[in-house]
Amino acid sequence: MNIHEYQAKELLGSYEIPVPRGRVCLTADQVERAAKMMGGRCMVKAQVYAGGRGKAGGVKLVHHPEQAQDFAKELFGRKLVTKQTGPEGLRVRRILVEEAVEIAKEFYLSITLDRESSRYCIIASAQGGIDIEAVAQKSPESIHVLTIDPFAGLRSFQARKIALALGLSGSVCEDCVSLLLNLYKVCLAKDCALIEINPLVVTKAGWLMAMDAKITFDDNAVFRHREYPDMVDYSQLDPLEITAGKYDLAYIKLDGSIGCLVNGAGLAMATLDVLHECGGRPANFLDVGGGATREKVAEAFKIILQDSDVQGIFVNIFGGIMRCDVIAQGIIEAASEVRCTLPIVVRMDGSQVEEGKRLLTESGLNVQCSDTLGDGAQRIVQMLG
Repeated sequence: MNIHEYQAKELLGSYEIPVPRGRVCLTADQVERAAKMMGGRCMVKAQVYAGGRGKAGGVKLVHHPEQAQDFAKELFGRKLVTKQTGPEGLRVRRILVEEAVEIAKEFYLSITLDRESSRYCIIASAQGGIDIEAVAQKSPESIHVLTIDPFAGLRSFQARKIALALGLSGSVCEDCVSLLLNLYKVCLAKDCALIEINPLVVTKAGWLMAMDAKITFDDNAVFRHREYPDMVDYSQLDPLEITAGKYDLAYIKLDGSIGCLVNGAGLAMATLDVLHECGGRPANFLDVGGGATREKVAEAFKIILQDSDVQGIFVNIFGGIMRCDVIAQGIIEAASEVRCTLPIVVRMDGSQVEEGKRLLTESGLNVQCSDTLGDGAQRIVQMLG
């Protein structure tokens, strides 16, 4: 689950992590008033669920309130296109106005999950800023990584080791130690999958400050935090993803033409890979889960059909906990309700597979059954080719 930069900074500030003064605005007039509060010279920053806003023209240093208002009028309602949004972009509906800070040095700092060790790790670099990805490619030795033992937690000496690796000394080094310890507290208390500060800066006045912040919460822990659903900006999400969330379906819109319905995240990823190998382009990632009901499968099928880019559907199901005849009933129910005429290829295996295939064959739908993943992927690609 993502949140906006201004929300991330509010959270960091509540844990005594220094952030610039700022105010979120919903209109150009509010931007002008906020700019006056900041003294005229300030940063105006588009709020979207994506990085690369500066390169896309979504961040600007202004020198007087009227300039802030004019820039806000350009931003509001505009679709900001970055490397992370894709060509469709994300519409700007909120703007953060912040005090301008004189920067002496920039750093990169994040705490994220290390999938190999199943632990949090700190990633830090003395070369922060908007091109951190290029730094990681060209100068990997400048990236410092520290894996945190979950039983011992982050210790002061470990945080100090990171601060010294960044080249900090004196009081700024000790400030960095405190910041790192507090950042780890945020991760644990809020069930974060990622906290990224880029850049973390030392100001010309000698203060350490988080100039930008990105926080991603672990979706599986949202039930522990009742406030999280209210923090979501649904205007930043695909409407189909919102609908899928209501039925506890894992759905991500992609840019292809083959709708995919699969049970199990690993099998779903494998399905996308095989479709690509066969020359197909998946229109979505959709995992209905291991124990989905007929109703849940039907809703998943309807969501796929709401995507106007979908020209054919590939269903790949392993009937372990789920029975194949239940899957077939859900597909038939949904396809009949919306009068689907698109080509459908179903690869099923497992419990009640023969009954599931029989139901599909006798349904009157434009459906073919396949015994293997490779054969099924080739069939749907050929049917659309």
